[in-house]
Amino acid sequence: MKGKMTGAILPGNSTVEYREFDIPTPGYGQVLIKTMASTICGSDIRCIYREHTGKGAEGYIPGTIAGHEPCGYIVEEGEGLKRFKKCDRVIIYHISGCGVCYDCRRGYAISCTSPHRQAYGWQRNGGMAPYILAEEKDLIPLPDELTFCDGAQVACGFGTTYEALEKIGVSGDDAVLVVGLGPVGLATAMLAKAMGAQSVIGVEYSDERIEIAKGLGLFNHVFKSDDTALDNILSVTGGKGVEKAVDCSANDKGRQLAIRATRSYGKIAFVGEGNTCTFNPSPDIIHGQKTIYGSWVTSLWRMEELVEKLVRWGIHPDKLITHKFPLEKAGEAYALMASGKCGKVAVVFDEK
Repeated sequence: MKGKMTGAILPGNSTVEYREFDIPTPGYGQVLIKTMASTICGSDIRCIYREHTGKGAEGYIPGTIAGHEPCGYIVEEGEGLKRFKKCDRVIIYHISGCGVCYDCRRGYAISCTSPHRQAYGWQRNGGMAPYILAEEKDLIPLPDELTFCDGAQVACGFGTTYEALEKIGVSGDDAVLVVGLGPVGLATAMLAKAMGAQSVIGVEYSDERIEIAKGLGLFNHVFKSDDTALDNILSVTGGKGVEKAVDCSANDKGRQLAIRATRSYGKIAFVGEGNTCTFNPSPDIIHGQKTIYGSWVTSLWRMEELVEKLVRWGIHPDKLITHKFPLEKAGEAYALMASGKCGKVAVVFDEK
C-alpha cells in the first residue's frame, strides 16, 4: 500500500504535533494494520506528554508516532506469516521484544532488556496514525464479540490489571480494595467483580472520578481519599480490612492506605508507577504477614487468556471510555487525559 498518512507525535510540552509519514510496507514476519482505536494511557502523560522524562524502557524517541494501546485489522501481509492473515482483527501487545531472551521466552516482552526491544508508541511508531506496522509475534486475536475499543484497552490497561489480580488471586472469598480510580483502577474493579470478588471498595481523591466510578455500578462502596478513608474501609469490613488490595494511585499515601487497609495474611499489588512508598515494616507488613506484589503490564499468553475470558464473562472494557476523539482532535484528547477529569479517553478511526 503506497501513500502518505498523518501521525500524532508528542513533543513533550503538553501539546500534540502532526507530521506526515509514509504508509509503511510490511517486511518478513510483519503486517500492516488499519488502526481502528488507540486509547491513551497514564504513562503517556507521565513520561511523554508533559515532558520527556522516561528512561530506558520508558524512553520516548522524539518524532515517534505516539500511542501504545492500538487495535485494528490487518490490511497487508508481509512474507513468512505463521498464524495471522489479511482482515484478521487484532490487538497489538505494545512491546516488541527480542524474542530470544529469558523474559521473552516466558511471554513477558515487557521485561526484555535487549537493545532490540522496542515499544510501540515509544521507540517505534504506535497507534496515533491511520496505519501501524507490527510484528506478527506481537499480535493477539480480537474476537468478533469484542469491539476495537475493547481491544485497545486490553493492549495495556486491562492486561496490566488482570496480571496483578491473577498474582494476588482474587476470588469470591475476597473483599477487594482499589486505590486510585483512574482508568486502570476502574478496569481493576470491573475485572475483580467478574472474577467473583465478594465486595469491591474504591478510594479516590478526584470528585469527578468518584462520580464516574459511582455511575458505573462497579463498586459496593466508594470513599474519598482523605483522613477518614482507612476508618471507612474498616467499618465496612468488620474492622478487619480487605483480603486483597490494588494500588493504582502511584501515591505514597495511597500505597500506605492499600497496605494498612489489608487484613492479616492479605495480599497487595502495586500497579501505579512512580513516586515513593513509606511504611513501617513491622506493624504494616511483618506482624500482619502480608505480601506486596509488584506487577508490570502482562505477558502475551495472559493477555490472550484475558481476551477469551472477557468474552466468557460478557464484559466490555469500552464501557469505561468517557470520551472519544478523531485523530485531528488528539490534542484535546491528551489534554483531557492529563486533566484527570475523565475515565478512559480514546482516539477512534473509521473504516474508510
